[in-house]
Amino acid sequence: MLAIVGEDAVHRVEGLPGESAAVGLTLALGRLRSLGVTGLRVALPAPGHPLGLSGPPEFNARAMEAEEAVVCYGAALGLVPEVYEAGPEGDVHVEVVWQVLPVREAPPADVPSLGEAERELAEALREATEVLSRLDVAGSGPVAEAALDAYRARAERGREVLAPGYPPRAVRVLELAQRVGLLVSLAYENGHGAAVTSGEMAARSQALRPVERTARRAQVAAYNAYVEERERGVR
Repeated sequence: MLAIVGEDAVHRVEGLPGESAAVGLTLALGRLRSLGVTGLRVALPAPGHPLGLSGPPEFNARAMEAEEAVVCYGAALGLVPEVYEAGPEGDVHVEVVWQVLPVREAPPADVPSLGEAERELAEALREATEVLSRLDVAGSGPVAEAALDAYRARAERGREVLAPGYPPRAVRVLELAQRVGLLVSLAYENGHGAAVTSGEMAARSQALRPVERTARRAQVAAYNAYVEERERGVR
């Protein structure tokens, strides 16, 4: 439960079958289980990339806007978060309302296997590093090093990036995907570096976009690995 809520003050769920009003997260998870839900898949869609979604269009559109969603395994339901800030000035806290919507029972879009995700990450990182290094935007220098040191410190403090029971490969893929995502963010934040011509800036963007996409695909593959293995009858 703490892993879901994080530092948010309140999580509520609206539109749950059998409930006429919003309910707390604990009750909602129990209700979903009674409806046949045995697992939850993460979706991390972005404009033009419905990663992890299965439809219908209404659900996909809302998930795209939120850039995240949860799709139930065992019942044709999905949840999309709406985030609000509440409270007086100086004491503002975050509230999250999860909207329950019907989904299409179909394979989620564009989610690779763990093996595919790991191979794609290694290849994309290699290719992008070559291009970004040539353009002097590979996320180097003291600011980038400090950010990477902070990332490593966070990783060491909370080595359990996934719940117990996940395959070791999922942990490895998620850690690599998070590191790749951080490097992409650093490259964006550091500006154009030596990429001063329009052609160089276009090459920089072309290098970053597929790496960012690959990192998101790998994260979804890692988060969903437990459910996928159960579906295949491994567990």
